[in-house]
Amino acid sequence: MRIATWNVNSIRSRIDRLEDWLVRTQVDVLAIQETKCKEAQFPYARLEALGYAVVHHGLNQWNGVALLSRVGLSDVQVGFPGAPQWGEPPIAEARAIGATVGSGEQALRVWSVYVPNGRHVTDPHMAYKLQWLAALRAQAVDWAANHAPVALCGDWNIAPRDEDVWSMAFYEDKSHVSPPERAAFQALIDDGFVDVVRPHAPGPGVYTYWDYRQLRFPKRQGMRIDFILGSPALASRVLGAAIDREERKGEGASDHAPVVVQLDN
Repeated sequence: MRIATWNVNSIRSRIDRLEDWLVRTQVDVLAIQETKCKEAQFPYARLEALGYAVVHHGLNQWNGVALLSRVGLSDVQVGFPGAPQWGEPPIAEARAIGATVGSGEQALRVWSVYVPNGRHVTDPHMAYKLQWLAALRAQAVDWAANHAPVALCGDWNIAPRDEDVWSMAFYEDKSHVSPPERAAFQALIDDGFVDVVRPHAPGPGVYTYWDYRQLRFPKRQGMRIDFILGSPALASRVLGAAIDREERKGEGASDHAPVVVQLDN
């Protein structure tokens, strides 16, 4: 089974590229973030025509998460208990959706998560981000109980190591690399979750995101902020992993690259 995660940065803008990528790579399960559309605007039919079962959670032109699976998709859960709200009036944003994929002994629980950006270390959105991550951690521990295979897939908006950004000097006092954000990410690792991609795609200089501005991509000035964290039961099934940097190239690309993990069958 091949599972992947990809922040597409607007699925309506990226649907042609997404279809081509799915046909070319034949991934079995894809977690998508930042769909940027309401339910009525999501291209269900085009993805279902490729053989995927599809679930999506989107409220407006911001955020949005989805799961695609051609190996079964059941027990869908939108959001998770304890997640803080944001906005005026406050709402639970469209930032998490989970489902069971596969069957029998090969079944696993997959989550597509789009962690809040944080914006700046002193911004109220940073407090929201840390609260959101704390709520996710509390739930993730329960999801992985009883040795259940769980994959937390998504755009974490955190670069957990210095090597995960092109310049620590550039990011000094900025979000994504602050000690509280890194501590929140590390807390999941301390709870037993494993970054299952890094051993197969080690850094430095290995990134998943490149800003559209300042020619960041051709200059290789990126960030590694997209991860698949696996529970021990999931991590033990990983055969390989890769970041599809080629998909960041060309006209109409997302500013993120897909991250793909191969599991045993």
